[in-house]
Amino acid sequence: MIKVDLEEERKEILKRYRRILRVAKPLLKDNDAKLIKKAFNISNEAHKDMRRKSGEPYIYHPLEVALICVEEIGLGTTSIIAALLHDVVEDTELELEDIEREFGHKVASIIDGLTKISGVFEYGTSQQAENFRKMLITLSDDVRVILIKLADRLNNMRTLESMPRHKQLKIASETKYLYAPLSHRLGLYSIKTELEDLYLKFTDKETYEFIVNKIKETRVSRNKFIKTFVAPIEMELKQQNFSFVIKGRPKSIFSIYNKMKSQNIPFEEVYDLFAIRIILDTELENEKADCWQVYSVVTDFYRPNPDRLRDWISTPRANGYESLHTTVMSQTGQWVEVQIRTQRMDDIAERGYAAHWKYKEKENSPEKGAVGLDDWITQVRTVLENNDGSAIEFMDDFRGNLFSDEVFVFTPKGDLKVLPFGATALDFAFEIHSEVGSSCIGAKVNQKLVPIGHVLKNGDQVEILTSKRQRPKEDWLKHVMTSRARAKIKDALKEEKKQFILDGKEIVQRKLKQMKMEFSSVVVEQLRAFFETKTTTEFYYKVGKGVIDPTSIKAFKDFKLDKKDKKGSMSKITDESSFTKELKSLKGPEHDQLLIGEDMDVVDYILAKCCNPIPGDDVFGFVTVNEGIKIHRTSCPNALELLSNHGNRVIKARWTSQQEIAFLAGLKIVGTDRVGLISDLTKVISNELKVNMRSITVDSDSGIFEGTIKLYVHSTSHLDKLINNLSKVSGVLKVTRFD
Repeated sequence: MIKVDLEEERKEILKRYRRILRVAKPLLKDNDAKLIKKAFNISNEAHKDMRRKSGEPYIYHPLEVALICVEEIGLGTTSIIAALLHDVVEDTELELEDIEREFGHKVASIIDGLTKISGVFEYGTSQQAENFRKMLITLSDDVRVILIKLADRLNNMRTLESMPRHKQLKIASETKYLYAPLSHRLGLYSIKTELEDLYLKFTDKETYEFIVNKIKETRVSRNKFIKTFVAPIEMELKQQNFSFVIKGRPKSIFSIYNKMKSQNIPFEEVYDLFAIRIILDTELENEKADCWQVYSVVTDFYRPNPDRLRDWISTPRANGYESLHTTVMSQTGQWVEVQIRTQRMDDIAERGYAAHWKYKEKENSPEKGAVGLDDWITQVRTVLENNDGSAIEFMDDFRGNLFSDEVFVFTPKGDLKVLPFGATALDFAFEIHSEVGSSCIGAKVNQKLVPIGHVLKNGDQVEILTSKRQRPKEDWLKHVMTSRARAKIKDALKEEKKQFILDGKEIVQRKLKQMKMEFSSVVVEQLRAFFETKTTTEFYYKVGKGVIDPTSIKAFKDFKLDKKDKKGSMSKITDESSFTKELKSLKGPEHDQLLIGEDMDVVDYILAKCCNPIPGDDVFGFVTVNEGIKIHRTSCPNALELLSNHGNRVIKARWTSQQEIAFLAGLKIVGTDRVGLISDLTKVISNELKVNMRSITVDSDSGIFEGTIKLYVHSTSHLDKLINNLSKVSGVLKVTRFD
């Protein structure tokens, strides 16, 4: 039986390997096929005794990653070899020197970059921010490291089914938090879309399957609509001798989910479920004119929405994306998005950065779209060089630049600067030079004076006003969007902060001396806890800056003396933990207790206020710095960041079978207003289900009733029963839970 399995597996391995060669064939030069074969044999031998969590041979993974590289990203031989060998150095005796000897320096340096950032998926560690920073450092050397890592992550997400639930949540969250935005920034739209869809599949399977089924149900009517819609356009384009293809494709599952969630509407009300794409086969010099000619044809038949025209052909996005988008009204009264682009633009839109190489006229001479990306990579390098803060802080800054749309603004001399959407005059100042940014006191936008926080719009002409006396201030961080500006401001503030810390330390020493108290690490630690600062450095800083009044240190002395009088001894509070405990005892009792983890030990917990979990919700525990364990719902708005950045502090959590504790939940009720409606609702809540209400707010306008009720329930099934009963009350249209 095992022999048959092994034979089948051997055939499957060869089949997958041959598929890579078949897809890569147009890209291969003289000796490439031999090199790929050598890499495959080394990888196959290295992984022969290894299996994945699913039970499949481990070699399937490098083979699939290599296939994604060539088929979905459009990378060549070097990347295929690196993908096949990307786990070999870690898993076998083989050294990087051996790989360099066999395949050259380029392959070895890419594998070195990949090895430095590995271990994230297989071992479930979640120091993602630090690993991500390492990965970005390699980005400045060779962007292929990141592209192969994205292929690796995509394959991991496709095979996530076999992982345990807590790892699924952690890996899916990391993917949504970091890898999806990065693939978007590198122009890999199809990969970004699939990563987001898979994130939804593993974090909210019910919603994912609901949308998938709905898309299947509407397929026939959608195809019929598309056929009718494109018929006149097709006929006219043929008459004008255009070479083209027209595709109608549904929006991604995640984008439909996002629209349903953000606008609080059912699937049926998501009007732009699909987009029509017209792809032209035309010469490079005619691209712009031909796309606008097609736009003219489309708008001859359908009325366009003037607010929904997007011209990314004249000014491509920073990730190289070029396309003309318009939204037009169909004859059935539906808005339809139409995207017009050439085959070259479509290639770049689907394959992103990798596709630019295909369109280089000569080596190291990128097309105009790639310049934006190269500028961005240079910018990433600058941010990395200037960042010495925590990895998490860096990630927050960096992510701000991944997903943002752009605004195009001009210097007084007419030079174009591309900034993230929402960028301010201060961002623009730092974009010109860090000195200009640091001394900025305001700006002239289109000849009018504006403050530093003025948000720029497309086409603005900006002149920065400076003063030698100006210095960066802490509140400047509220007025900037770009990583560059944030990094420069933080650097300046750090220098200033150092001085405040030194001043604070000196003040504390002087004050303790005056009060005849010893200046020691124990006393300083007690002071830190008394003033509720996280670190002694923060305590010194607050004293130095005047946030903590030095005279209030006397209150600390009085507190200690008071404790001494009551206890007759100082032994109780000679260290940090007992001192903190003593302070807590003055602030009231601890919270209720909940059984957490597989060992079912009783531990202190707090229910997170951001999502108000109740028994029956899918939850996880998060170990906080100051408040013990907090219980969050997996669908909590903060879950994504917690699971991505602090996975090592996440613990499995589940509810006990006890039902006597009541938990706070919120319900939103929408309906048609009528006399006695509130009375009927409260009857259902109080009389039928014996539920206690904490608050009820009602708003009635033009016959529409909107109410929110906060009440205490025992579990999700208890809440579902309540929602079901309230939905049956005459006049009620919709009952939904809110956090």
